[in-house]
Amino acid sequence: MLISVVIPVFNERQTLPELLRRVRAVDFPKELVLVDDGSTDGTRAWLEQLERGEVALAEGVNQNQLRVLFQPANQGKGAAIRRGFEAASGDVLIVQDADLEYDPQDIPSVVKPILDGVADVVFGSRFAGTPRRVLYYWHSVMNHALTTLSNMTSGLNLTDMETCYKAFRREVIQSIQLEEDRFGIEPELTAKVARGRWRVYEVPISYHGRTYAEGKKIGWRDGVRALYAIGKYGLMR
Repeated sequence: MLISVVIPVFNERQTLPELLRRVRAVDFPKELVLVDDGSTDGTRAWLEQLERGEVALAEGVNQNQLRVLFQPANQGKGAAIRRGFEAASGDVLIVQDADLEYDPQDIPSVVKPILDGVADVVFGSRFAGTPRRVLYYWHSVMNHALTTLSNMTSGLNLTDMETCYKAFRREVIQSIQLEEDRFGIEPELTAKVARGRWRVYEVPISYHGRTYAEGKKIGWRDGVRALYAIGKYGLMR
């Protein structure tokens, strides 16, 4: 089965080449769908070169595994993910951030329950006992609070609703109409998956978090929007 790895990108020129090398190094049938969300740090120009094949050999990316899309302006992670989902052609779709916080070596274990036929959706949990970089106590408190509120409205018992690693059977994601443009897409996806009564699994993944000095982008406003999204989409069940 073909796995479409949907990669939203915004100002990740320093990490993107290494991320693509790591994804390609993992052995599974893959399609890479990169969506540039109006980058201004040289990422967009590099992706244009990549699309033309000018850096493919240097960076180890096979052109027939690659699709590159460009948003006309910065619209947010959610909008980029929607665009990537629409363009992906794989049997299974998984989201991969471009910042090296998530290790592509975990992708096979995340999609395995789907490939085994026991799950329709899989969440990769950063809080299931696997190695992770220790950072930002209040971020973990907020993550736990958001996950708990999401579980209360969705009826699921996840440990990490905000995780990047969410994998879907193609039929599942095609049946969901997404609306959120930014980080509110995480609780929206979760609520709508729960509403569809799809089979949901959760598997442990490693996590290598960044500091804000290293380029981390999520902030308190995103937490507020996540609360709004939990209420909006969770209470629509």
